[in-house]
Amino acid sequence: MKKRPFGKTGIDVSEVGMGCWQLGGADWGDVSEQQALDILAAAVDSGVTFLDAADVYGSGRSEELIGKFLKQRSEKIFVATKLGRTADLYPDKYTEAGLRAATEASLRRLGVETIDLTQLHCVPLEVIRRGDVFAWLRTLQQEGKIRHFGASVESLEEAHVCLEQADLASLQIIFNIFRQRPITELFPAVKEKGVAIIARLPLASGLLSGKFTKDTVFGENDHRSYNRDGQVFNVGETFAGLPFDKGVELAEEMKVFVPDALSMGQMAQRWILDFDEVSVVIPGARTVEQARENASVSRLPELPPQLHERLARYYVSEVLPNIRGPY
Repeated sequence: MKKRPFGKTGIDVSEVGMGCWQLGGADWGDVSEQQALDILAAAVDSGVTFLDAADVYGSGRSEELIGKFLKQRSEKIFVATKLGRTADLYPDKYTEAGLRAATEASLRRLGVETIDLTQLHCVPLEVIRRGDVFAWLRTLQQEGKIRHFGASVESLEEAHVCLEQADLASLQIIFNIFRQRPITELFPAVKEKGVAIIARLPLASGLLSGKFTKDTVFGENDHRSYNRDGQVFNVGETFAGLPFDKGVELAEEMKVFVPDALSMGQMAQRWILDFDEVSVVIPGARTVEQARENASVSRLPELPPQLHERLARYYVSEVLPNIRGPY
């Protein structure tokens, strides 16, 4: 597993980390405690040193499971979590006391004295612009409750507002073959400021695994389930920014781009890692095998420049016109 600098923090992390939303046992289908611990072990045994959670994943269950796992291991693991989407804060009840309470609850669940990275969790743009939340995070940092702070954002506008904070450590963004705008519209500024990029949804909620068909049905407790007739998803948005059937169609067309030795999922994640502005990509995993396969992408060679050019052209002509929602 290769490592990369995590922005200007002076810390190196595995370039493939793991997103831990699915370990909460909600929103992505059921995952037992033992399954979750086995998945975490498979990832870390494969060289992963970066775990990303949030206090709302399974109402804290994801953090609790990470906390149990950390007690079983001696490796130095960088743990990132997020706050700001619980009902006592979101969308307009943000206070210093509220952020403090959320941080202390995460500390208890994770079983650590200091959180490596706390991120604002897709909070409203007006809250970011006001800036109070960053002052409160700095106070928590000075008190030793968090080492670094960053922000997970939905749009490039939000990302640029966050970049106005000189001591911002990281930005977590949606970045994948179906979401290429950050390359030209964000990465130059990020590189100049030394801010780490955490790339989430590398497989576009599974579309870029190449395994979905238009008849794929998700479980009732999977956040990807939707009203097929109206293409309305239960999260109130399109599927990974695209109407589901169109996303499946685009992914099917893209199979012609996949090199013979790779799966579509491997190509999609390798594509992200070919950008050195990215510090870590955080695919999720619901099985031990998925965790190992994700980690193996670090060993793959870079994709040929010609393939990058073809994927860029395909994005502009076929994907971009169909993207919906914040971007």
